[in-house]
Amino acid sequence: MSSLFEDDEPRGKWAPAPLAERVRPRSFDEFVGQEELLAPGKPLREAIERDLLQSIILWGPPGTGKTTLARIIADTTKARFVSFSAVLAGIKEIREVMADAERLRRPTGRRTIVFIDEIHRFNKAQQDAFLPRVEAGDIVLIGATTENPSFEVNAALLSRSKVFVLRGLVTEEVEAILRRAVADPERGYGQEPIAIGDGALHAMAVYANGDARAALNVLELSVTSAPLVAERGDGVPAERVRGAGAPGLSEHGRRRVDVQHVEQSIQRRALLYDKSGEEHYNDVGNADPQALTVAVAAKDAVHFIGMPEGNTALAQAAIYLATAPKSNAVYEAYSQAAEDAHKDVAQPVPLHLRNAPTRLMKDLEYGKGYRYAHNEQDAIADMSCLPPALEGRQYYDPKERGFEKEIKRRLDGWAEIKKKRRNTE
Repeated sequence: MSSLFEDDEPRGKWAPAPLAERVRPRSFDEFVGQEELLAPGKPLREAIERDLLQSIILWGPPGTGKTTLARIIADTTKARFVSFSAVLAGIKEIREVMADAERLRRPTGRRTIVFIDEIHRFNKAQQDAFLPRVEAGDIVLIGATTENPSFEVNAALLSRSKVFVLRGLVTEEVEAILRRAVADPERGYGQEPIAIGDGALHAMAVYANGDARAALNVLELSVTSAPLVAERGDGVPAERVRGAGAPGLSEHGRRRVDVQHVEQSIQRRALLYDKSGEEHYNDVGNADPQALTVAVAAKDAVHFIGMPEGNTALAQAAIYLATAPKSNAVYEAYSQAAEDAHKDVAQPVPLHLRNAPTRLMKDLEYGKGYRYAHNEQDAIADMSCLPPALEGRQYYDPKERGFEKEIKRRLDGWAEIKKKRRNTE
């Protein structure tokens, strides 16, 4: 059968392969990321280079190198290499390959390596077809999946395979892949008259969220497409809310609200008084948590009673926000957290916070060290919930105004309890 890595028909001059396919690494020297698995001397790389690979499952997010690693194995091994796409192959093709593998190994001793892309898409009967040949040693199975193999791969097949977890690439690794694609004169854009700044490449890498293929697709689209520019103006009486200026605010609302603007605001804010919802978050926040309820209620009132009667509800919400105690602590906390997330969106969830319903996930130390707050004194668990790179970061700093005074009192009290516990441990 045809390989997953080969075209059934040659491409014409005007049908080049996608950029992500053209710049796919051909060797470990070109492979970016996954050093914990593929650095020189690591067991997986040693097994591949020495052609001693046993059945494995490659589990990881899209664009992290699963198929690329399979291609490197195909180019390295002396065994017969067969690949399936679980989306396209059926039980008939599987049984044919299994029979061929058995016939090949008996007289020659030569193994068959079978790569299954998206193995989680195979049903139980299809997966069961591999099991006898895996047990007999006729085939070495390599399965690639974005889904948790504990749930998507048969237990018998999983128990005969080693699971390797590929992590999402960090932003710097995706940037390195993009720079190589831009500079490569043979497979990338090295001979093209283009200029892409570091800022643009960084933005693409951040957008890709650890997915090299997605980043390369964005790069290719950027090179081959004209930029689209959209302009939008927001003239909103935000300062009236921020400055507690109730006088005149109702008039601003009355003059700005018409049917078209209401519909645009519903789509853009899900609140009807211009930026009233956003200004709640920015300027009122938890100093008066009820303000958000009032703003949403105003939107619901307009939906229920319609216009122009709904203008009164909008004016009421606007005045409530303008006269509420002010705090931008929520907005600042979100902005700082979003900035950190944009710098490196591939930060992993700490292992102790991950659910571990299966043996595999427990072996990977999911949930290890988790402390259940209700089993702790005062229902306070001294446990970090941030990724390691952000350890110790504090985003929310409540003000001494309105309800945030109470929130600040609670947080300070919890911090003191945790400090005393650490000193006594």
